[in-house]
Amino acid sequence: MTQDPTRKHPRPDFPDQEQEHPGWTGPMDPPPDHGEESYEGSGLLRDRRTVVTGGDSGIGRAVALAFAREGADVLFTHLPEEEKDAQETAALIEGAGRRAVAVSCDIRSEDECRALVDRAVEEFGRIDVLVNNAAYQMSQPDGIRAISTDQFDRVVRTNLYGMFWLCKMALPHIPAGGSIINSTSVQAYKPSPHLLDYAMTKGAIVTFTQGLAQMVAEDGVRVNAVAPGPVWTPLIPATMPDTSEFGKQSPMGRPAQPAEMAPAYVFLASPRASFITAEILNATGGTPLP
Repeated sequence: MTQDPTRKHPRPDFPDQEQEHPGWTGPMDPPPDHGEESYEGSGLLRDRRTVVTGGDSGIGRAVALAFAREGADVLFTHLPEEEKDAQETAALIEGAGRRAVAVSCDIRSEDECRALVDRAVEEFGRIDVLVNNAAYQMSQPDGIRAISTDQFDRVVRTNLYGMFWLCKMALPHIPAGGSIINSTSVQAYKPSPHLLDYAMTKGAIVTFTQGLAQMVAEDGVRVNAVAPGPVWTPLIPATMPDTSEFGKQSPMGRPAQPAEMAPAYVFLASPRASFITAEILNATGGTPLP
């Protein structure tokens, strides 16, 4: 039977919680759903070679799992301190019968981005799908006066520099029929003041996606983005002071689970989206976007 989407997953109020690192899934309450028990593949990405940044947890883990269950091999990135979560993601991919390659990589470094692409080509021979998902935010309720240069630099280098470098370096290895999928956000269109620097980068991702798509369309490579609304990932309790009502502002009255984002990425990566490029697929739970 069909389910009421407003009641399908936990709703606020959530327990008070703080988290030391934005990539650790274990301490979260309630635990996020990445599709472990629910996602069923149908061969949409059979034998595709894919790269997913930030695949150790959250949306990245859900996308990696869904790609594997659709028949793809997955190389994904994580930070050194996220090794445990990365092992869990790798186990999910291998449990689907596909190759998992976990790579410790800080995408703020151009050299590490270059090494990542080289590793993907070494492992797979090509890159059919690149998902630029890794991101960083830090809530600052006091606004711009509280955003340090160090924070601003980390947000911009993670969310923009890494995406730029990986697209530039990966494109020579993406054949016609391949695609790039970037993660933007509802914040690109409806910025929250306490996430000013993060929202700025997500707006830039929209522009970058639409411009790059036009640039590479004649090569048969598609470039799209997904714009999630509030999603229950480790980034939230690690970067926000109060998560008890997180997602309550959504018209559905709750945050999405990572598993609910994965089908959007699968669709955009699949041949079913062969005439779709330069598009932003909104997955906001009912918040209208332009």
